[in-house]
Amino acid sequence: MRRPVKKRAPVSPDIKYGSVEVERLINYIMLRGQKETARKIVYAAFADIEQAKEGGEPLEIFTTALRNAGPNMEVRSRRVGGANYQVPREVRPERRLALALRWIIAAARSQKGVPMHKALAQELLQAAKEEGSAVKKKEDTHKMAEANRAFAHFAW
Repeated sequence: MRRPVKKRAPVSPDIKYGSVEVERLINYIMLRGQKETARKIVYAAFADIEQAKEGGEPLEIFTTALRNAGPNMEVRSRRVGGANYQVPREVRPERRLALALRWIIAAARSQKGVPMHKALAQELLQAAKEEGSAVKKKEDTHKMAEANRAFAHFAW
């Protein structure tokens, strides 16, 4: 029997933009409970996006980046008759948002020697233009799902 779906605490919108997605980004960036530091990083990154020559409205760029970095399909491991198959599945919207945020932050953190707010702003701008590490990760996930399309009939 499958376990019940977890009841998640609702996330309140952030102070500056009134967006739940921005608050989720702040929560994902936060380390060791230092929320104010995470807020400063995100708002500084949004200010950098505003001042960038190809930048524009930071909230629009952020939502475009999330849309471009979030996967539509992924593979889940499924054991059938003693063999493990990578079964392609559609991604739920909550998970799509979580994966997009996670991949964008991981790509920003992987840039060594660059302040986090600059790396985050750069990664968001690249994701909005369908470039960058987070979008490449999404494309790799889609390729894996496409390659394992033969096992789609094992989906549960």
